[in-house]
Amino acid sequence: MESLSKVPFYVPLIVYIPVIIWFIWKSLFSLNLSALTFSAYVTAGFAVWSFIEYFLHRFVFHFHPTSDWAKRIHFIFHGVHHDFPNDAGRLVMPPSASLPLASLFFLLFYVILGNMAFPLFCGFITGYLIYDMVHYALHHATFKSGFWKKLKKHHMLHHYSDDTKGYGVTSDFWDKIFRSDFIKK
Repeated sequence: MESLSKVPFYVPLIVYIPVIIWFIWKSLFSLNLSALTFSAYVTAGFAVWSFIEYFLHRFVFHFHPTSDWAKRIHFIFHGVHHDFPNDAGRLVMPPSASLPLASLFFLLFYVILGNMAFPLFCGFITGYLIYDMVHYALHHATFKSGFWKKLKKHHMLHHYSDDTKGYGVTSDFWDKIFRSDFIKK
C-alpha cells in the first residue's frame, strides 16, 4: 500500500492536464457555453476547490483515527508527510487517491448542477493541480518575492511549529476565516 502513496511531482500534470483540456472542450464546444458562462463556472470551481483543499487538509488529513488499521492508513497517506516533509515522493497526491476523489466530486457536482458540472469541475480540478504544484514548490523552492515567501512561511509553520494551524496550502484565506491561522504576536 505504501507504494501507492509515493509519486513524482509531475505525475498529476500528466494525468490531469488532458482531463482539464477535455473539460474545456466539453464545456465550450460540446455544450456551447459562452465564454462568460464558462469563466463564471470555472471561477466558482476554483472557489469550491479552495474550500475543499482547506476542509480535506484540516478534517481528513489531520483526523486522528483510533483503530490500528485506520492509524496505519492515515500515516501512509499523510502522517508520513509530516514525519518526512521534504520527501519529494510524498508532496503531491497520488492518482490512486486523487482519481477516486475527483470522480466522486464530479459525480456530486453533476447530480447538483447537471451539465454545468463540466465547467465547474474544470476550475475545481485546475485548482487541485495548482495546489499539488504549489505544495511541491513550497517544500523545494526558494522564493524571493513577498507573496511566495509568505505562503512558504505559512506552510512551514504548519509543518515545523504547530500542525493544528495553517491548513491552507495555496492560501491562508480559510485559515483566517476559521481562525486556524498563525496569529502574529
